[in-house]
Formats: sequence, C-alpha cells, structure tokens
Amino acid sequence: MVFAFVASITPGPNNLMLMASGANFGFRRTVPHMLGVAGGFVVMVVLVGMGLAQVFQIYPVSYTVLMVVSVLYLMFLAWKIATAAPPREVEHVGTPFTFLQAALFQWVNPKAWAMALTAISVYSPSKDLGAIVLVALIFGLINLPSVSTWTLLGEQLQRVLTNPLRLRLFNFAMAILLLASLYPVIFANGAGPL
Repeated sequence: MVFAFVASITPGPNNLMLMASGANFGFRRTVPHMLGVAGGFVVMVVLVGMGLAQVFQIYPVSYTVLMVVSVLYLMFLAWKIATAAPPREVEHVGTPFTFLQAALFQWVNPKAWAMALTAISVYSPSKDLGAIVLVALIFGLINLPSVSTWTLLGEQLQRVLTNPLRLRLFNFAMAILLLASLYPVIFANGAGPL
C-alpha cells in the first residue's frame, strides 16, 4: 500500500496532466479522466502480471519501441498543454481526456509501465492470479484518491489563473514539467538516450 501511494501521488505524466485539466476544465469535467487513469492502470497491472511483461524479455526491442513511442506521444501532449486555449476559447475548442483516452494513455505512459512492472515483480513474483488481482485492486483503491488530489490542486489554481496570460504561463510550466518527467526514461541508468 505504501508503494502504491508513493508511486501514485508523486509527479508524473498522469498527475501533471490531471492538474492541468483541473486548472483548465475544473474537477467535475475531469472526473472521466481520473477514472480512466485509475481503471486503465488496474487493467494494465493485471495484464502485466498475467504475462505481458514477458514480451519484453522475449523481444527486448519491443521495450525500446514502446519507450520511443511513449516519449514522442508525451512530447506531443506537452505541446498540446503548452498551446492550450485561454479560458474563453476552451469552451469552444478544448476538452478534457475521456475515460477511454485516459485508460489507453496508460499504455504509453513510461511511469505507469515502471509502476506496473515493479509492483508485479516485487509484490507478486509468483504471478499467482490472486496476488496479481490483489496488487491491482490496492493500486486502484489508492490511485484514484491520489490522482483526485492533483485534479483538486489544479482546480484550486483556477483562482490564481484568472487571466489568459497566467493560464498560458501555467500551461507552459506544466508542459515543461511533463517533458522533465521524461528525463529518467530517456537517460535510464546513465546509459544515455534511448
């Protein structure tokens, strides 16, 4: 439970995007995004535990391909966040992630992969279905309140982000932080770029 909490509450692509969504769209409109993160990650943990992680052992290049695609997609999302429309334009142009988009995002989220692989290898090394489901449920129960905290923080920031310039600066800062969250992925173990 402690690992699930620390992994879920610390900054990463999901939490930064949820904070930006909370600031831009509010808590209520971001609920499907939050539920998609929590639900999508639970499914990911179960599938990783049931053997999906072995694909990376059998075909090591698949992990590299996944990381490259993930980094490129997160760079695209950072650009979308940095160039998000100001509040008056958001009602017409921007929309928060849907449940399905957030659930599918877990599959290109490097932090989600690291969390799922670590959780299964450390807390369910036998790959027993009961243990896998228990790890997934614990993550689901802890992840949703954790990601909700980031959304609430973003929503509270709406009070400060009362003009288009402040919102643009906030969105730009969130985009930079999202890109910074890729540093451990790109430069893993001091081995240099992927």
